[in-house]
Amino acid sequence: MPSTIRQIPLETATKHHSHDFHQIVITLCGSSEFEIEGLGGRVNAFSGCIVPANHEHYYSGNGHNRQLILDLPEDAPALTGEHRELVALFDAPRFFALDSPLRHYLTFVESELARGLDNSATSFQQDRLAATLLGSLKARLGASGGAAQRRIDLNQIDRFIRRHLADELRVADLAKLACLSEAHFSERFRAQTGLSPWQYVRRQRLHAARQLVMQSRLPLTDIAIQTGFANQSALSHAFRRSYGASPRQLRQGFASPSLDTNNRSTAHSTALSPSATPAGASVLSSR
Repeated sequence: MPSTIRQIPLETATKHHSHDFHQIVITLCGSSEFEIEGLGGRVNAFSGCIVPANHEHYYSGNGHNRQLILDLPEDAPALTGEHRELVALFDAPRFFALDSPLRHYLTFVESELARGLDNSATSFQQDRLAATLLGSLKARLGASGGAAQRRIDLNQIDRFIRRHLADELRVADLAKLACLSEAHFSERFRAQTGLSPWQYVRRQRLHAARQLVMQSRLPLTDIAIQTGFANQSALSHAFRRSYGASPRQLRQGFASPSLDTNNRSTAHSTALSPSATPAGASVLSSR
């Protein structure tokens, strides 16, 4: 799915939501207010914020304002292929200010949008514009010098996740265990595991849910609640996306009066394989 770049004013009334795509919001004129998972403040002209997918955020505009908004699905060309490293920008919410070169680039982006191209090339051009902006932001907001000096204790992280599977975990909860800021924790975690914290926790939720589906007679609604999914529908959607079948289909297809060791082993190895990991972002809740 391609990226979308748009310009809109924000209403003065405070609103809130979350969405399953990443977002960059840059204030072009006036100011706005943003709070993303407890991190927030005023965003003045030529400043902006990074909103990772599935992060609840509150926002409003102050008087006359205009915002440049980039909507970035995780499978957008600007975040995949040769640009796949740019998705690390969305490991945690961040606020930033544009320097002079980026302000000039923003002027160019606005002029391209003003051309109002109305053909199939428009979406590709928007992804090109988005990729250049994201690459420039990543270069400016990139890793601190000591970001990879100390490895994260994954055993400690796993124990915490297992104890709190039913809870609405956040990146900040795990970062606190490692005594790191949310941004530095996300950066180190991805470098160490190849996954964002959100992807890692979701994989753990899926593994636990699959084990319960295969080895128990618990109602699917109870399994969803115990493993941190909002409801049975969310659980079924995640299963279909990762395993190609609903929990009910897996239970009917593999359950028997006594599950043998091979079935259990297969369920375990499938749930932990990288190919079973769904795409996602930094929010750790499956709600």
